[in-house]
Amino acid sequence: MTKLTHRLAGYLETLARALRRYGRDEGKVLVLGGVRSGKSRHAERLVARHPHLVYVAPGLPASDDDPEWAARVAAHQARRPAHWKTVETTDLAGTLRTATEPLLIDCLGTWLSRVLDEIGAWDGKRGWEHRLDDRLEDFLAAWAAARVPVVAVSNEVGSGVVPATSSGRLFRDVLGALNNRVSADADRVVLVVAGRALDL
Repeated sequence: MTKLTHRLAGYLETLARALRRYGRDEGKVLVLGGVRSGKSRHAERLVARHPHLVYVAPGLPASDDDPEWAARVAAHQARRPAHWKTVETTDLAGTLRTATEPLLIDCLGTWLSRVLDEIGAWDGKRGWEHRLDDRLEDFLAAWAAARVPVVAVSNEVGSGVVPATSSGRLFRDVLGALNNRVSADADRVVLVVAGRALDL
């Protein structure tokens, strides 16, 4: 009887994990993928059922100085339903802590790029490493404590060649480590490759 009880308890725990992972209102989801992999579209489909949603855009705003980036931003904006609210901010920690509606953060890579710029990492300003640690830990604490469903999109940077520049290597290394930490505290992690989503 003890063997049967243990086996049944194991099955129930597996079922509970599956329900938490694939439930309709799962907590935190990380969607990873390379450039043009379809990761943003997949993330948008995951949150499409919510009648109210805040789309968090932490990247650079569209600018006439960079028409290519402006076109990318416009393409993302055109796909969003009219009932989604858009917030452009690099304060992801504050946004997570004050959220009362589901969030879609797209994406952590553009956020990190802006943070590295804000703290002076690209210029090697004194103390940037400490400022970066503070920003990352603040975000990770808010991610861990999130009380609303949240989907975060991020670039998978571990499959390409080693970047030729030191700034490229810094970005890859920090984002790779950030993805690891976010993944460790996610209820579900999805890798999107060529438009196909793989649960990890």
